[in-house]
Amino acid sequence: MDTGLTIARIAHLRVVGANQVEVVWSEGIRAGRTDVLDLTPLIGSYKVYRPLRNNPDLFATAHLIEDGDVVAWDGPDLEMTAELIETLAEQSMSPADFERFLVRNGLTHEAAAALLGRSRRQIENYLHVGPIPRIVALACFGYEAFVARDRARAA
Repeated sequence: MDTGLTIARIAHLRVVGANQVEVVWSEGIRAGRTDVLDLTPLIGSYKVYRPLRNNPDLFATAHLIEDGDVVAWDGPDLEMTAELIETLAEQSMSPADFERFLVRNGLTHEAAAALLGRSRRQIENYLHVGPIPRIVALACFGYEAFVARDRARAA
């Protein structure tokens, strides 16, 4: 059955830090984008990835298999689908994404700090250095969902 949706596929993968990878997407909803992702939430959530926890040498063996549909590590059954990684990417923000969020919502650094329970200095750090913590990214997505809901109710 064809759903019409393009399945996530990774064109290039590079380990860039502890549990962090740079992913270049070739297909899926993020096709053409490059993301730096911290896979810690996935590694910490699933038992199958337990060997990767606190094991930078093993994590560094990450490579693509199945034409970019799967990331694998040296070791038995250590595989993660591109779809799972894409889901994490959709829950993440780059500094540029965060800046667009602020502009879209007309938020100053001070207003964003108050909204997100962070300091103004931390907001500026997110904008210039990153990374944006997943909890902050999810809060931003939630804020926009509430704003959209309120606008729909008012219309």
